[in-house]
Amino acid sequence: MTKKTKSISVIAAVVAATTLAACGGSSSGGSTGSSGSASGGSANNASASKGGTLYYTSNKPRQTWDPQRTYTGEGISLEGRLFSRSLVQFPVTSDLKASSTPIPDLATNTGTKSNGAKTWSFTLKDGVKWQDGSPITCADVKYGTSRTFATDVITGGPNYILSYLNIPTDKKTGLPVYNGPYKKAGQSYFDKAVTCSGKTITYHFNKAWPDFNLYLAALRAGDPYKQSQDKGNNSNYTVFSDGPYKLQGTWTKGQGGTFVRNPEWSSKTDNIRKALPDKIVFQEGVTPEIGVQQMISDSGTAANTVTTNAIPPASFSQITGAVAKRTINPQSPFTEYLVPNMLRLKNPKVREALAIALDKNAYIQAGGGSKMYAPAYTVTAPGILGFKKNATFSGLPDSGDPAKAKALLKSAGVKMPYPINLTYPGGTPTSDKQFGAIAAAWGQAGFKVTLNGLTDTYYNVVQKAGSTWDVCWGSWGADWPAMSTVIPPLFDSRPNLTPTTTGQDYGSYKSAAVNKLIDKAAAQTDVNAAAKIYDQIDAILGQDYAYIPLAIDKFYRINGSNITGYVNNPAEAMYPDLGGIGVKH
Repeated sequence: MTKKTKSISVIAAVVAATTLAACGGSSSGGSTGSSGSASGGSANNASASKGGTLYYTSNKPRQTWDPQRTYTGEGISLEGRLFSRSLVQFPVTSDLKASSTPIPDLATNTGTKSNGAKTWSFTLKDGVKWQDGSPITCADVKYGTSRTFATDVITGGPNYILSYLNIPTDKKTGLPVYNGPYKKAGQSYFDKAVTCSGKTITYHFNKAWPDFNLYLAALRAGDPYKQSQDKGNNSNYTVFSDGPYKLQGTWTKGQGGTFVRNPEWSSKTDNIRKALPDKIVFQEGVTPEIGVQQMISDSGTAANTVTTNAIPPASFSQITGAVAKRTINPQSPFTEYLVPNMLRLKNPKVREALAIALDKNAYIQAGGGSKMYAPAYTVTAPGILGFKKNATFSGLPDSGDPAKAKALLKSAGVKMPYPINLTYPGGTPTSDKQFGAIAAAWGQAGFKVTLNGLTDTYYNVVQKAGSTWDVCWGSWGADWPAMSTVIPPLFDSRPNLTPTTTGQDYGSYKSAAVNKLIDKAAAQTDVNAAAKIYDQIDAILGQDYAYIPLAIDKFYRINGSNITGYVNNPAEAMYPDLGGIGVKH
């Protein structure tokens, strides 16, 4: 199974993650443990208004509208609110706990698990329809899942289901013998693993999957797909809706498109999406510099606009008075951290000294300040089931303690100044400034730091086995709000470490104790029981200094004055949640 990293850029103007990000993403806000303000001021707190036209602006072009291909936090959020309903879904809310608790969507309940969480069943509601008026069937849900197995056609999306469904694997490729609905090899195995009985769909797994309904709610990979509408590799920008909106005409990459009401959708079968605007116009290619200035002026369609563009630091001085009341600044689900190379920094006192001397505040200020980041005290972000600060890091000063670190380094008996190669995603003055601030504090602690800023080769270098860097940068966001999508991908050495690559375990961390506990957590049939074990694992990771938490990214955005019902939804990666947004008109 391939886990797609939700990495972000460290430039000041935070951009959307390609997953966490996960489904990847960018930033979270407020103090650690807070989801930030639920709305952006008095204009956004206005009572919900039905009707009118909402505008949605962004800079980068959307890569796909295909639910099984989508793996960005923004794309997952938009599809789930506009046109692709799930068996279960996360609610429209800013409450941290409630946002990560699935509720029924197409299904009558949140699923029934049995056989030690190896079997899950869901029954479809009556009256749910596609945009052509045809009913959504169990076969449609089954077909949606089948598309992920066509790994040569449906590419780029999450593929957890490939390792969980009870289907044999090919000894040569390691992939399931079923290869999807286009070639249909191994179809009988898939038909046994996913069964339909009337409106009830049942999934049979080869191991416990207690958070399967979290997977369904958090990603679109398990959403239904109507076979007659499937164009295979040409389905990137085709939309066939079972939600409140349908695509009007076609989507033009780099420019956008328009969604209008789907008359076959009924609020009687959907208690999640308010579907307030009559029309939603997406405009791509709007740069932060130009787009934010339009939003600040609040003229024309800007008053009816939400955006994913971050406010550039150069515009911070303009965010005052009534304009400031239209801004939002929540924490994102994405955490930045530093990774010691365990094959090079074998002395634990050296790794500890790096953690003690780390000046998080200097890094944050160099990157734009508290509007862009909050200090991190663990590798997971608030909102993850079982989240707690790591005791190893929570007691360290955010500005570091170089004197204490230097004393520790001396006691380690190493030659000083101790050489450190700090490798990071470079290419911008801001990123160079941020990592220069880290290097300065480490220099005071007795380290001699060589900065190595890379651009498009960054991940090739840090994931290469036997690399000569000492410390590198990482960023991660959970695919769904459980530590099973954070700890194992980053620190389970078994699927990560090979003779040529470290996978996501950049630092080549290898611990038999941690791997054993990961297996124990995976065997749990209850997500809360698993979370307690992952907390034990995180404690060990802290004691080993397998990572050093750096910062939680934050979104700093502005809305138009006519926007109502804006919600910073942790489960929607803090992107504009179209499930509740409306416009005054």
